[in-house]
Amino acid sequence: DTLILTGCTTSGCLRATAVDAYSYNFKVVIPEETAFDRFQASHAINLFDLNCKYADVIPSAEVQDYLGGLAVRDDLPTGVSG
Repeated sequence: DTLILTGCTTSGCLRATAVDAYSYNFKVVIPEETAFDRFQASHAINLFDLNCKYADVIPSAEVQDYLGGLAVRDDLPTGVSG
């Protein structure tokens, strides 16, 4: 399973969620333009560290391309997503 994380604060909530998700064996992806921190240095350092250890920090365009390329499942019962 994969978790795509967005939001703020990079050095706080986003980092804590990424580390927790990684510890539960989720693949973690962070679209780099969708994260924010009050201080640019904290933001850059945390994205660098997360990318090295816990997550794939990639451009949001790559995430959009990946999601756009997923096949739509029409074999599921009504009300169930896949």
